Amino acid sequence: MARLNRDTYVAIFLLCFCGVFIWATFDIRQPDYGVLLPSTWPRVILTAMTILSFIFLIQSIKAGPDEQIDDPDREPGLWGGVQYWRNPILCFAMFFLFLLSLPYLGMLIGGISFVFLLMSLLGGWQPRQLLVHAVIAVCAVGAMWSLFTFGLEVMLPEGMIYNPYAL
Repeated sequence: MARLNRDTYVAIFLLCFCGVFIWATFDIRQPDYGVLLPSTWPRVILTAMTILSFIFLIQSIKAGPDEQIDDPDREPGLWGGVQYWRNPILCFAMFFLFLLSLPYLGMLIGGISFVFLLMSLLGGWQPRQLLVHAVIAVCAVGAMWSLFTFGLEVMLPEGMIYNPYAL
């Protein structure tokens, strides 16, 4: 029997995850009046995730089995593990701080700050990079915030600094 690499197992897990959640969308209550079904958007997103997971599965099978499981450059011990997993730890810590800041900064300012700081922590602090990070943060978070606020009329968390719903 051929060995599979770790990505293949992750892809299979993601496909099962998507399948369970697609199945769960059939339990979403359907309203009696003529509107878009509440299960439509979750199914659209889950369909895209399923397609991407399937592509990931195909690519991981093509890649073949893992040659070496352990990273030879990784230092042993707890500090070596922290250094090896530095970026994911930073991402989780920054997201936790973003969640704590939501009541004060709100979704728009807090989201822009989160994306900018995380990109800068991971990508560097040179002036040109900072400009690129700022443009990406403002455009991406601003577009998503505008879509949800004005297009879908979802009330996102407002902060103490800027409250768009008080206007």
